[in-house]
Amino acid sequence: MRDKKSDVFRRLMKQVAFIAVVYAILALLIGVGVIDRYSGKILTTASIYVIVSIGLNLVTGMTGQLVLGHAGFMAGGAYVAAILLQSGWAALPALFVAAVAAALMGFFIGIPALRLRGDYLAIVTLGFGEIIRVVLMNLDKLTGGAAGMKNVPGIQVAFGDYTMVFFLWVSLFMVLSILAVVHLLTSSHGRAILSVRDDEIASESVGINIYYTKVYTFVVSTFMAGIAGGLFAMHYGYLSPDSFNFLKSMDFLIIAVFGGLGSITGTVVSSYFVVLLQEQLRFLQNYRLVIYPLLLILMMIFRPQGLLGTKELQLTATILSLKWWKTDFPVIWSRFTRRFSRLGKGGK
Repeated sequence: MRDKKSDVFRRLMKQVAFIAVVYAILALLIGVGVIDRYSGKILTTASIYVIVSIGLNLVTGMTGQLVLGHAGFMAGGAYVAAILLQSGWAALPALFVAAVAAALMGFFIGIPALRLRGDYLAIVTLGFGEIIRVVLMNLDKLTGGAAGMKNVPGIQVAFGDYTMVFFLWVSLFMVLSILAVVHLLTSSHGRAILSVRDDEIASESVGINIYYTKVYTFVVSTFMAGIAGGLFAMHYGYLSPDSFNFLKSMDFLIIAVFGGLGSITGTVVSSYFVVLLQEQLRFLQNYRLVIYPLLLILMMIFRPQGLLGTKELQLTATILSLKWWKTDFPVIWSRFTRRFSRLGKGGK
């Protein structure tokens, strides 16, 4: 028992140290000017996308259930958080209640929907996501209707630039979400989740409750979508039902597929890639319904397993390794600074 407790303690200390190192790196990048206010806002959006997409990948990639309505659950969390914030609630309690509200939506929707499989489940979850958005659009007195909600408060910042502080705040939630999913997947529940994806019949034969596992995973996923929705509301300060339409759900699905269904690392990398790509191709936003299906088709043809497939990068062990800091990090940093200096000079 002592050995087990000491192993858990050492693992926890490693993860605390990992968070501290990540924050030290972010503070360094902000201090030297690599991350300015403009890039900070973009990276904040990408970090919010990471939280939603990891939750979606937990259902689609880890459990093998095709779900297309996560923008609706994100909208539910965003509007609940906005209403509470405008009522004078503090940011953390409002964010927690918003996540619980999204999880409850996921629970009541998942009970009937998760008895279905494949395309039927995808269509039903897509329909429920659109129902949530339409309901929010028609609650004029509570949500502002089609005009949306304006002047949504954010966090209280005592010192420093709000954009940078909020970026660090969102980054903390992103890292905690990643660690929570890693802990879940290494637990008995996580092994049940992965076994359901691999073979439902074999899983049921060894005593795993398939239906319970699906609903449990779906509720966790919608809880994360609610957290992301609350952060989204505080980040932009304005909410519109059109911000959570079918295209937003497609964004999250593309991120999960592009990074690799079943890979947390791939989801993180693809979230930042997709958000940065959207920012660079903003002038082509009217052609998203052409570009996104084309990207998915090309990915399915040339790299059906995604960027990383089911592989994971052991970030905790890597970043806390003294050897990595002595040998690999100087090389990565020099390449990054050279590339950044070229971009600053217009690519010359």
